[in-house]
Amino acid sequence: MKKTLLALALLAGPLSAFAAKLPVVASFSIVADMTREVGGDRVAVVSLVGADQDAHVYQPTPADVKRVAAARVFVANGLGFEGWLSRLSRSAGFKGITVEAAKGVKPIEEHSELGHDGHDHGEINPHAWHDLLAAQKYVANIEAALEKADPAGRDYYRGRASAYTAKLKELDAWAIKSFSAIPAERRKVLTSHDAFPYLGKRYGIRFIAPQGVSTETEASAKGVAQIVRQVRQQKVSAVFFENMSDQKLLGQLSREAGVKVVGKLYADALSAPNGPAPSFVALFRYNADTLLKALK
Repeated sequence: MKKTLLALALLAGPLSAFAAKLPVVASFSIVADMTREVGGDRVAVVSLVGADQDAHVYQPTPADVKRVAAARVFVANGLGFEGWLSRLSRSAGFKGITVEAAKGVKPIEEHSELGHDGHDHGEINPHAWHDLLAAQKYVANIEAALEKADPAGRDYYRGRASAYTAKLKELDAWAIKSFSAIPAERRKVLTSHDAFPYLGKRYGIRFIAPQGVSTETEASAKGVAQIVRQVRQQKVSAVFFENMSDQKLLGQLSREAGVKVVGKLYADALSAPNGPAPSFVALFRYNADTLLKALK
């Protein structure tokens, strides 16, 4: 009898520990990973949009509504990235803390040159995490939200956030040094959609994209012809597709402009655990290494 009770107690221990963790829902895999880095063993994080999935075209499911309803913290990117965010929160009756990880980041406003809908209009680009200086603001905002929801874990969250920020600062310094060693005229790249302006601005790279800020947009025939001319005139060094984008249009542009598709970049999602970008730090390092190799 005693052995049975002991066995039950041992089984209940881990379950009780898990139940005690702060339930957090993150909108997509990149901010989910950041939240796990800051939250460590005190949080249980669920990502609504998983690895290699496209948050631009995500549609909430009934199961997602239940996950959000049960959470105490909801971590989103903000800057208009999750067009479905407020609708999902209302459907779930969410009463917890919502944190926009990109709060405080100076947004980049894009003006379409490609004729997606026949109009030239400004649009906020939400892909700020590719600038590691901005990523540090993400970490600070996530840490503040976790601390608010779980004051007892304040020192734990602050310690992990500090260590994670130090890692991002080191990676940022390496990227600045590495890209600055390449002549500016060679730092020109064609990608699937406009996911990298923050990375381009921070590290001095010119990105051209046939799709706009969202993968839902489509370039017109006029826009495609304009990009082909631009690639030829500016002598773009490399073409990359993304892990969650349609490759057909990029392949067409590559053929017409006479520039090779040289590799894959991770834009809006992590890779699977056995892939090259299973964490945000690994994603940034992989993208930077891939770009550096092509541009050199």
